[in-house]
Amino acid sequence: MGRLKIATGLLLVLLIDPVSLGPLPAKESWGYVDVREGAHMFWWLYYADGSSGSYKDLPLVMWLQGGPGGSGCGFGNFEEIGPLDRDLAPRNTTWIQAASVMFVDNPVGTGYSYTDTEDALTKDVAMVAADMMVLLKNFFATKTEFHSVPFYIFSESYGGKMAAAIALELTKAIEARTIKCNFAGVALGDSWISPLDSVLTWGPYLYSTSLLDDYGLGEVTRAAKAVEQAVNESHFERATELWSITESVVEQNTNGVNFYNILTQDPDGRVKQVAGDGYLAALRRRHVRPLHRQSLGELMNGPIRKKLGVIPENVTWGGQANAVFTSMEGDFMKPVVDIVDQLLAAGVNVTVYNGQLDLIVDTMGQELWVKKLKWPGLPHFTQQQWTALDDPASPGQTGAFYKIHKNFAFYWILKAGHMIPSDQGAMALKMLRMVTQQE
Repeated sequence: MGRLKIATGLLLVLLIDPVSLGPLPAKESWGYVDVREGAHMFWWLYYADGSSGSYKDLPLVMWLQGGPGGSGCGFGNFEEIGPLDRDLAPRNTTWIQAASVMFVDNPVGTGYSYTDTEDALTKDVAMVAADMMVLLKNFFATKTEFHSVPFYIFSESYGGKMAAAIALELTKAIEARTIKCNFAGVALGDSWISPLDSVLTWGPYLYSTSLLDDYGLGEVTRAAKAVEQAVNESHFERATELWSITESVVEQNTNGVNFYNILTQDPDGRVKQVAGDGYLAALRRRHVRPLHRQSLGELMNGPIRKKLGVIPENVTWGGQANAVFTSMEGDFMKPVVDIVDQLLAAGVNVTVYNGQLDLIVDTMGQELWVKKLKWPGLPHFTQQQWTALDDPASPGQTGAFYKIHKNFAFYWILKAGHMIPSDQGAMALKMLRMVTQQE
C-alpha cells in the first residue's frame, strides 16, 4: 500500500490499495475539512476514468444525498453511481466514465462526517450551505487542477433542497472571488424543493395508478390537507409530524406501498407506525434506514473504513444519521422554490429530473412547483413539446422525455423510482452526459 500525505491545512490522504477491494479507478483521494469548530466534513473524490478523455477534459460532479442524513460516500457511491457496487464489483454505468465525481457526506453528522457534540449539527439549509462553502473553498484551493474544469452539483431527494441553497451561495462566493471554480450548473433529482406540493399530490398519483380506491383517496387527502394547514400557518415542526402521519395513512390504504418505487415491494423495508412510537422514529425508519442497510453498513464500517485509513476511532459510519434528521426537522417542510428562481435569474443552469415511479417526490408535485416559478422563460418552456430519448439499455424503447429552454431543463425518467441511477443506470448516465454538454 502506498500513502501520500499533503499538508495543506486539511487532512488529505491518497491511498492505492490493490489488496481487497477489487478493481479501483485510476486515481482517487479523500479527506476531512473542519467546516466549523466541532464540525468535520468528509469528502471522497474519484478522478474521471473514461475513454472520452482525461479528468482535465471532463467535468467535475459533486453528488449530494438525501435524508437529511443519507451518506453520498456510502449510498450514492456504492448503490448508485460509483465505480464499484455494494459487492465491490465494477459498475457498468458508473458516472466516472463521464466525469470526476466527488461524494460529500453532508450535512455534518452524515456518513463519515461527524460533530463533536449534537449542538454542532445543522438546523437549516442556510447553515448547510455555509458549511459547504468552507469545504469547497478548501477543496478548490488544494485541487487547483479543477479550477477551469466545469463543476456541477447533482443531487437526490433532500440533497436537492440543499443543492439549491448551496448553488446560490456558491454563485455569490464566485462573484466575491472567495472561491475559484468554474461553476456550470445544478441538477435537482427527485428533490424536496416544495414538500407540500409533493404531499398534496400523493393521493391523486396513487389513485391514478390504481393504488388507492375512493375511500383511500379521501383518507390521504384529509391527512394531506392537515399538513397544508400547518405549513400555511408556519408551524413547520408540526407539519413534519403531520407529514409522517400522512405517510402512515398512505401505507394503511395501499398495503404498504414503497415510497421510493411504487412498483417494487420491499417486505424488509415496509415498516408501519408502531403504537407508542414517536413520529420522528417512524420517519427515520422510512427515510434514513433504507440508506443505511446492514450490508452497506458492514461494508462502510469494515473494508472501506480500513481502506480510507483516516476515520477517527470514535466515528461510526452513519452513527449520527438519526440525529441529523432530528436536528433538521424544523426546516424539513419549508420550500425553496424562491431559491430556484434566484438561481435562474442569476443565469445558473438548472436541471430538474424525476423518476416516473417515485412517490415520495412524485413527478406531479415537481411539475406543480415548477409552474410556480417567476422565471420569465416559464411560459415558453411550458408551451414547448418535450423530446423523447431512447433508452440506452433497450434501444428502440423510450427511456425518458426532456425539455430545455434557456438555462432550465426538465427530464422525465421512465421506469425509475426515487433513486434513478439504481433503477435506470444507463439512462441516468446518458442524462448526465447531456446535462454536462457531452451529448
